[in-house]
Amino acid sequence: MAVTTNATSHTEFARCFECNKINTFAPFHWLALAFGDMARAPILSLIYGLVFTLIPATILFFVYSSQTHLVILPAAVAFALVGPAFAAGLYDVAWELEKGHKPTLTHSLKSMFRNPAGEWGFAVLLMVVMIVWMRLAALVHALYPNTVNPSFEELSAFLTLGTLIGGVLLVTVFAMSAFTPQIMMERRVDIMTAVVSSMHAVRNNIGAMIVWCGCIVALVLIGFATGTAGFIIIMPLLSYASWHGYIATIKTKRPRTYE
Repeated sequence: MAVTTNATSHTEFARCFECNKINTFAPFHWLALAFGDMARAPILSLIYGLVFTLIPATILFFVYSSQTHLVILPAAVAFALVGPAFAAGLYDVAWELEKGHKPTLTHSLKSMFRNPAGEWGFAVLLMVVMIVWMRLAALVHALYPNTVNPSFEELSAFLTLGTLIGGVLLVTVFAMSAFTPQIMMERRVDIMTAVVSSMHAVRNNIGAMIVWCGCIVALVLIGFATGTAGFIIIMPLLSYASWHGYIATIKTKRPRTYE
């Protein structure tokens, strides 16, 4: 029987929740459990999957129709604001299944406002990071050689700096977002507590987080390779797996059996 854990409110600011040490290949187990969640809630998974499919499809549509990369920034910002909200709905579905309840669309939609200050604040934080990333990319692009066919030596400064900046920002965003939305939704804590706890958990489980990041990248690439149609399955799958990862990684006062 699943052990239920109620969301609680905390007043202490910027705490750090303890984390478990997890197996390097645990993310594959999370994905396997996520398939089970999809089988138990197929209609809700399909609804959210369609929504998540429309978002990247719309971005690609604007890029191709406008014939300019300038629309990528506003589209990406919009996704950063809307994406976490819909992911919270899928986390709620997994949480309801954990508690032995029958998940509903109404209940999952309400989860978007369970911790509005934290959840929407985190969306804004992601948006700011994304804007900074875009601006840094524009600055790095200034180093691109002006020659028609630049040699590797001429490209070296551009490639090195771009790779370093992109790598640092990618790791930072991943560490910030790995468990932050789940923590804020269930525990209703402030955004800094959730972010600090997420980064702490990622730092203490580097091996598993590298595998998890690889799984995410591979599935997202498959989604785009299928013309975004694959996101109908991929996005609910990743969201449910993220919930299982949160349960397995972030410690709670009582043991969780839904993992």
